[in-house]
Amino acid sequence: QVQLVESGGGLVQAGDSLRLSCVSSGRTGIMYVMGWFRQAPGKEREFVVTINWSGRNTYYADAVKGRFTISRDNAKNTVYLQMNSLKPEDTAVYYCAAGLTMGRGTHDYDYWGQGTQVTVSS
Repeated sequence: QVQLVESGGGLVQAGDSLRLSCVSSGRTGIMYVMGWFRQAPGKEREFVVTINWSGRNTYYADAVKGRFTISRDNAKNTVYLQMNSLKPEDTAVYYCAAGLTMGRGTHDYDYWGQGTQVTVSS
């Protein structure tokens, strides 16, 4: 089992930045792929970005490409999501996930955090 805990969400204005963190515990010896998803009210959970174990490979959703950056520090069992130039449409609950493949679907990930709220006002 792997436990994931996100933090760093909050209320910001359009154009501001936030950095989310996701700390994993449990079976961290396995080389998990990590991903971030988000879910806005009334919408399905959507893919944001994924990163492989080494951090050399990443894939971003078009909506966040060029504004968001994922990184990981395996020594700290932590994945980060730096979000710049935030827009009101980025408002959602952001979830961290761990899996074994770099997929863009929720079914590609086996473990999920509880989520952290990001609200961007206009």
